[in-house]
Amino acid sequence: MAAASKSTEGSVESLDGRRQRADASRRRIALAMLDLARAGEIAPSAEQVAERAGVGRRTVFRLFSDMEGVYREMHAVMTARLTPMFEAPFTGPTWRARIDELIERRGKMFEEMLPVKTAADAHRFHSPFLQIEHKKITKLQRETLLKLLPAGATADADKIEALDLTFSFEAWRRLRHEQKLTPKQAAATWRHMARALLD
Repeated sequence: MAAASKSTEGSVESLDGRRQRADASRRRIALAMLDLARAGEIAPSAEQVAERAGVGRRTVFRLFSDMEGVYREMHAVMTARLTPMFEAPFTGPTWRARIDELIERRGKMFEEMLPVKTAADAHRFHSPFLQIEHKKITKLQRETLLKLLPAGATADADKIEALDLTFSFEAWRRLRHEQKLTPKQAAATWRHMARALLD
């Protein structure tokens, strides 16, 4: 009986060890995908991912049967990085000061997200997971903005739509990519637009 018990314990430990190694490999693969996205690789090959992650090509296919699993793991990594910044309370003494905080914070967050979200958006319409997460983040960004605005601004539906668009990731991406502004210039443009809409 004691021998059987030890055998069972050994099997459990072995299973736990394999699970931990698989989890570590998944995380390395997700980080490799994020690194490749930052390098401009929107659709890297399995070979590129495996080489960057330091795992075998078979491991990539064994741990991720489809791209949805990769997207989920990448999303988990990005969420862990950005959630503290996103959830930090706004401390400005006035709503205008808090809007300035929003601009500063979103500029940093969107800059971190820029290459990864751009790559994800290229695949979004083929991925139910990415579609759901895109809707979630868009909704959260709008809700955060509404909480910071004075009552007079929230009563104007057209103004809300204009502000929601102004402070969107898509607007930041256009300022940075198409209009070739630096992050500092893009944030200054946001401030100018905020004054135009809220003064």
